[in-house]
Amino acid sequence: MSEHYRSPSDLPEILPVFPLSGAILLPRASLTLNVFEPRYLALVDFALRHGRLLSIVQPAPEAGDEESPQGNDFPLRQVACAGRITAFNELEDERLLITITGIARFTLEEISSDYCFRLARPDFGKYHHDFERGYGEDEVDRPQLISTLRSYLDANNLKADWDRINGASNERLVNTLSILSPYGPEEKQALLEAPDLKARAEALIALAEIDLATRDDDTGTSLQ
Repeated sequence: MSEHYRSPSDLPEILPVFPLSGAILLPRASLTLNVFEPRYLALVDFALRHGRLLSIVQPAPEAGDEESPQGNDFPLRQVACAGRITAFNELEDERLLITITGIARFTLEEISSDYCFRLARPDFGKYHHDFERGYGEDEVDRPQLISTLRSYLDANNLKADWDRINGASNERLVNTLSILSPYGPEEKQALLEAPDLKARAEALIALAEIDLATRDDDTGTSLQ
């Protein structure tokens, strides 16, 4: 997919905005969503008719604790990520299961919309390196990240597909772990806005170490 999106000029000037608390998207990593609200079903339909492109953003803290606040006038975070719908399935009850693969982060400038969903003009200037596959991944301390991940999984009785983990590039590993991480909106936004992969990996390690130091949960689950 990165071959189709090599610079901001390969993306439209306007993108539909999908606000969702606790969810982030990052370059060349995937996020799967179960879509059921009419406004977001309309958004997905719009995206499918316009290059399958949309953006994921978190509501601003003052919007409250709802995963998807009501209305279309609540404040949004200023950094979002553009992505492309790379898979979708129609489910029962008019629901959709979609997979979005990230392209690049951007600074969000919302514009007026006559649709039931919101639109934004993306500014990719600050994040132009996101268009370069693997940019900065050589700076990631992969052994430390893997060691911390093992400790976190062991402490929480979690399992993982180590063949896939060991075969993943540093970029894919760091960004996928950031998307799947069980942290709250503030931590997720910090991972999204990390200036580079090295900083994002260091943030993941720090968050896991804090969790290891404070968590006392022997519930056994499986992370696929």
